[in-house]
Amino acid sequence: MRSGDKKEFTDPSIAVAALNLSPEKLLLDLHTFGFIFETLCIRDLKVYSNKFDGRVSYYHDRYGLEADCVLHLENDKYALIEFKLGSRGIEEGAKHLCELRDLIRKHNTEMPQQHLREPDLLIVITGGELAYRRNDGVCIIPIGCLKD
Repeated sequence: MRSGDKKEFTDPSIAVAALNLSPEKLLLDLHTFGFIFETLCIRDLKVYSNKFDGRVSYYHDRYGLEADCVLHLENDKYALIEFKLGSRGIEEGAKHLCELRDLIRKHNTEMPQQHLREPDLLIVITGGELAYRRNDGVCIIPIGCLKD
């Protein structure tokens, strides 16, 4: 497993201005808009979790599995997070998070002497409007719900 600091623009509008993007252009290029959305979400998570001595990193492993964000909180609690702008990406994001959780569980079964803590939460942050918990335990949270 590899984890590292997540580096993003302090303000995603810097990237939007540098690329001379407008709302109309972003709607025509949802791939770029997704990166801007991820940057916005990470900025918000850093700001809101700072109150609780939280920090943000990312996860990538040798199997090619990754999480867009790992939110570390007190007492070694952590959440694996994926960012999906639209509702179509929710299933893909949830699948990735469940694969990571299952990989950790498999490791713990095969190598109990090197126990890894399972994530306390699996979250997909979206641009949607509905917050809910799926049957697989993944929480779907609209970006608008992140506030102090």
